[in-house]
Amino acid sequence: MAFHQRVPAPPLDVLVEKLWDWDMPPAPHRYERVLPQSGRQLIINLHEDQTRVYTDDAERRCLRSSGSVLGGPQLCSQIIDTAEQIRVMGAVFRPGGAGALTGEDMAALEGRDVDLAALFGRHAAALRQRLLETPQPARRLALLERWLRERMRLPRVEPCVAHALAWLERTPQAARIGSLAQETGVSERRLGRLFRRQVGYGPKQYARLLRFRAVVARVHGNLRVDWADVAADGGYCDQAHLAHEFRRFAGITPGEFVARQGVYPNHLALD
Repeated sequence: MAFHQRVPAPPLDVLVEKLWDWDMPPAPHRYERVLPQSGRQLIINLHEDQTRVYTDDAERRCLRSSGSVLGGPQLCSQIIDTAEQIRVMGAVFRPGGAGALTGEDMAALEGRDVDLAALFGRHAAALRQRLLETPQPARRLALLERWLRERMRLPRVEPCVAHALAWLERTPQAARIGSLAQETGVSERRLGRLFRRQVGYGPKQYARLLRFRAVVARVHGNLRVDWADVAADGGYCDQAHLAHEFRRFAGITPGEFVARQGVYPNHLALD
């Protein structure tokens, strides 16, 4: 039992950040809060043919999907069931990369998981079955990489969107969408439309998500944090602004994140 991950070979690595395979004992807690990331994920559950996500309220209602799903763009955290997170594998797409696999408008998928069978029919079930019959994690990862390479349209990301993504990655705390549009050579309206189609949300929302992700990366593993200093360095107006944005994306306060953090920055144990 172990966790394996690898970067796919070129040219797939332009659109897929990494492939991963998780085969671990059950967690001691029932639920986990998963923080939003900039890239979409393909998730294939090899333990159960089901994916369970829960509403973030007192009722904690269960929303069920199949065991093979493409996660849509997320701007808030999700609550998952650790009982099914025992043998799972998948792929993390680079921003804009998932559209190269599906050809879908990513904005239309915001906030929901899409059954892989709805996108690829019997080929999705055949992939999961072949993965179930493959005991070695390295061979499973190679099989998934080959399946993706056969279906992804390379290259796919619009040049103006690729330029905007690179620019925002460098300076998310100083996003000036008008100036960015001028650099790309298209109108601000057209850039926003193409960006939403390929990434799932607009450039301003994407920049806000990147600023939040930078804060998570900075404070993870620390038990004492100078939040005023973090806010200033992260491009926030003040500490209150940071706290508001943190709750918007994580569903919890910065202090709760520090108290609940574990080994993996994106997964927080819940009672």
